[in-house]
Amino acid sequence: MSVTMMKVIAIAHKREKGAAVTELDRAEITTESGVENDLAGAPGKRQVTLLSKSQWQEACAELDQEIPWTVRRANILLDGVVFGPEQVGNIIKIGTVHLEVTKETVPCQLMDDQVPGLRKALTPDWRGGVCCRVVQSGQVEIGDSGSWLE
Repeated sequence: MSVTMMKVIAIAHKREKGAAVTELDRAEITTESGVENDLAGAPGKRQVTLLSKSQWQEACAELDQEIPWTVRRANILLDGVVFGPEQVGNIIKIGTVHLEVTKETVPCQLMDDQVPGLRKALTPDWRGGVCCRVVQSGQVEIGDSGSWLE
């Protein structure tokens, strides 16, 4: 695995199903509850969701629109990374947190409900991001660096 330096651009959580996503400057992320106060943080394969800034921009360009990243409803937006199937099982360190990539975040109908065509634009090449399991708890804040652990 190459040594790629990533940077946290944004952090968010959602407290209720269908509720608006709230952006945060920093967040505690734990093995018990994922991103603090996030609806989907229970232990499992989808505790924390990550989105690549460049892959999000590809999807937006395909639709010829600038769309806020929060429409994707992910937890962390990262610059300097492109996600793909070869990363499943690998550990990413962001701030003091260690996350295991478990699977692709498959775009759902909610994407099209917000922006027609977004689901299709997110489908190729893992543009919709990845799901992760928390391996080591800690804190993440905007500006933190990230890297793949060997």
